Amino acid sequence: MNKVKFIYNPYSGENTIVTDIDKVIAVHQKYGYEVVPYRVSFEYDMSKAFEGMDESYKYILVAGGDGTVDTAVNHMKNLGINLPIAILPVGTANDFAKFIGMPENVEADCEQILNSRPKKVDIGKVNDKYFINVASTGLFTDVSQKTDVNLKNTMGKLAYYVKGIEQLPNFRKLKIKVKSENTYFDGDMYLMLVFNGRTAGNFKFAYKAEVDDGLLDVIIIKAGPIKDMIALFIKMLRGEHLENTAGLMYFKTEKIEVECHENIVTDIDGERGPDFPLVIECVKEGIEVLGIRD
Repeated sequence: MNKVKFIYNPYSGENTIVTDIDKVIAVHQKYGYEVVPYRVSFEYDMSKAFEGMDESYKYILVAGGDGTVDTAVNHMKNLGINLPIAILPVGTANDFAKFIGMPENVEADCEQILNSRPKKVDIGKVNDKYFINVASTGLFTDVSQKTDVNLKNTMGKLAYYVKGIEQLPNFRKLKIKVKSENTYFDGDMYLMLVFNGRTAGNFKFAYKAEVDDGLLDVIIIKAGPIKDMIALFIKMLRGEHLENTAGLMYFKTEKIEVECHENIVTDIDGERGPDFPLVIECVKEGIEVLGIRD
């Protein structure tokens, strides 16, 4: 019998996957698959999830948010596991899963996955770590890392907004140097976002992004008067097009190099990223994904 490695995070989002496990198994049994579960927890991290896998496993099913999927992809790449991956979006934002068209219903997800063919999609890489949706640095980028897990599970996206408001007193210019094949920026900024996906916190910022174009979408919000920045953020949150917008750079690239000597962190899909300097690149067709809606 064909097997599916099912990695689930019971703490993701509103903990709904805990009550939906039987649905996952039932749908897979209908299609002739044996589900082999692995529960991610504080005691048992992702590193042991891939032990004992052989040719009987046909794909890896991950239930969680962007951070859980990100961690699974990093382990797979580091272990040389090239099986297709599929996503059950049960986290808080689920940005990448929404980007590829996964519904927010476990049974519908499983049906869509099992009736699909693997498709090669791009992933991002920052130094030696991979990411599926977005890498960022600057103001607010450590919000997810600082947000208490219990608060995140209880309040969902609102928890991020609460934590973001707490950081407003830290609003300051950040000196950064960014270099790509066709773009160069050496100046002050507030925030930089490098997208493999399209959204962050369900806000569509990188509206030009494609799942398999071999390019990353880079957005740099330059430092400027606070009143102008507020207007710019409102425009971004409304999903308006950003071409020729004062105070903002938006470009596509295969690779960028980033230097910064400020006391700021980087963030990869809601988890702590590498320290500067950074080399951020698109790994074209870096993984195979099941369930993508055309």
